[in-house]
Amino acid sequence: MPVKKIVTWAVVVFLVYYLVTRPTGAANAMHSLFTVLKSAGSSLATFLNSL
Repeated sequence: MPVKKIVTWAVVVFLVYYLVTRPTGAANAMHSLFTVLKSAGSSLATFLNSL
């Protein structure tokens, strides 16, 4: 399990570094992620309503 913990911390450190050094890029990435999730949710709702 130590490898999993190290990888998790490495990802967290990278994300914090990315947020600090490129806040605009991070905001754009989060906006894109939420847009994809919204689209997926809408598609799923449309599918379930058609049943």
